[in-house]
Amino acid sequence: MVNPVIFKAYDVRGKVGSELTPEIVEKIGRAFADWLPTEGPVAVGLDMRPDSAGLATALIQGLTKQGRDVWDIGQITSEMVYFAAGKFGLAGGAVVTASHNPGKDNGIKFCADEAKAVGLESGLADIRELVLQEKFSQARRQSSVNKKDITKDWISHVMSFVDIQKIKPLKIAVDAGNGMAGKIFPELERHLPIETTEMYFELDGSFPNHEANPMKPETLQNIISVIKEKKLDAGVAFDADGDRAILIDEQGQIVTGPLMSSILAEYFMQKFPGGSVVYDVRNSKSVPELIEKLGGKPVLCRVGHTPIKEMMRKSDAVFGAEASGHFYFRDNWYTDSGLIAVLISLFVLSVSGKPLSELRRKYKKYEMIPETNYEVQDKEAVINELEKIFADKKQERVDGITVRFENGSWFNVRPSNTEPLLRLNAEANNQAELDSLVTKIKKIITSS
Repeated sequence: MVNPVIFKAYDVRGKVGSELTPEIVEKIGRAFADWLPTEGPVAVGLDMRPDSAGLATALIQGLTKQGRDVWDIGQITSEMVYFAAGKFGLAGGAVVTASHNPGKDNGIKFCADEAKAVGLESGLADIRELVLQEKFSQARRQSSVNKKDITKDWISHVMSFVDIQKIKPLKIAVDAGNGMAGKIFPELERHLPIETTEMYFELDGSFPNHEANPMKPETLQNIISVIKEKKLDAGVAFDADGDRAILIDEQGQIVTGPLMSSILAEYFMQKFPGGSVVYDVRNSKSVPELIEKLGGKPVLCRVGHTPIKEMMRKSDAVFGAEASGHFYFRDNWYTDSGLIAVLISLFVLSVSGKPLSELRRKYKKYEMIPETNYEVQDKEAVINELEKIFADKKQERVDGITVRFENGSWFNVRPSNTEPLLRLNAEANNQAELDSLVTKIKKIITSS
């Protein structure tokens, strides 16, 4: 029996052995094959989790049962499946991964032709219905499975984003979190004049050292210690499937997603003057301020890789930035890549001639809280209450509710797609204003 809750907003995720079994994944493969809008092969990759190989085999079986040829591209970072679909003109791609989720989870990320996003609003709901109804078409042709190694092509593509010759001989630490960056980062590293202290590069889906989620400050304590102890120039921490990375400066301070958004936005504004940049509702207001200052066009978008990618295509944006550390690039088929973001950041650090801490301070204009979750029974009722209370303030309903105040402070409250949670983000000119704002909003949320 297939539990429909495994079909999340932007991918499939579930507990292995109960919600996700080879039988269920084979059905998902069949449905994906039938749903894909274009003819042609499909790329299938996987991460390092213990059960990913078996689930990838089942996914391939489902695709081939429907007459789809498959490119088996092996163990990859998630971003590489988007590259495969876009670069080689495939009908789509899928990677077996649960991203940064714990080792007992697994899942599947999908894309269509030209690496177009596949989420509940852009095909995944249709795939879910095909799976639940088990309505699969009759295969019209014999299919084949071909093993392909796209790593060299991928690394060449990544390096095309900067002038490699201008990268200086930096000393950095890289924490792969026992995830897929441990396999792929060394392939880029050999082309760079950097000295790397490698941390947790062994592929291990049980994550024996720490959760592979660099957005949680507690997972960065080891790399911060190494940076300080060895007096390194910077550190890079990847998530489990390698499509997201966060920088740490030489003082051990985290270069947050919003700060990286600004660093990368300035790079693209210099490269493509007047271009559009998409940013999500959680991001610092310093991001659109910087884009406008540099003559670009900031485009506000709701949270999530599917809406970000779709908005980027619609506005032909050169770059997209989420506060969560996902960064998107027009010349990467509008998809996100942790490796491209890291390489550009190392390039910017090199040509600046400054320590990373100085760049961090340059872009840090305001005080923000990390995204905070509150469990509520009626999410819409709370949002409506906030709308009433702040009726005299500027409001936006792009994603949940954003309220902007005369002093420049703002907050956003948005509902979780899958849980009874409201997510709060807030920013102010200083810590005192931020504390006051958060106290006020928290009281409204928890008393509604």
